[in-house]
Amino acid sequence: MKIAIGNDHAGLLLKNFITNFLKSKGIEVIDYGTNELCHCYSAPIAEMVTKSILCGKSDRGILICGTGVGMSIAANKFKGIRCVVCSDPYTAQMSRSHNNTNILAIGARVLGSELAQFIVEIWVNTDFEAGKRINSYNLISEIENKNFK
Repeated sequence: MKIAIGNDHAGLLLKNFITNFLKSKGIEVIDYGTNELCHCYSAPIAEMVTKSILCGKSDRGILICGTGVGMSIAANKFKGIRCVVCSDPYTAQMSRSHNNTNILAIGARVLGSELAQFIVEIWVNTDFEAGKRINSYNLISEIENKNFK
């Protein structure tokens, strides 16, 4: 599995922690984030991670900013992206198993590193329950197809 990861200045330390964790699990990480603590905008970073998934360079993405909200809003502007802001393990699991999310957004100012790592681990290791959930997935995709021009 290849995971694209992106962060703004607020997410730098957590990105480094999560990147080390993913690599220790044998997951390839493609880093699109900043490595500086000076202010930068999160939307262009979210766009790079999103495009990495859409063009097939990565399988999934993780976005880290102060809350995860700004990154998720930017990522969800792209057809084919299902980004979830997540602050708990249950939501991470359900977002994958029920909704087939392909980007996880987390807030470095919201979560401690250990909880963030646990959320990432659950999200990475949860599969989409296509059989049970395919109708719901298809309904969301139909809405997406009607509204993205």
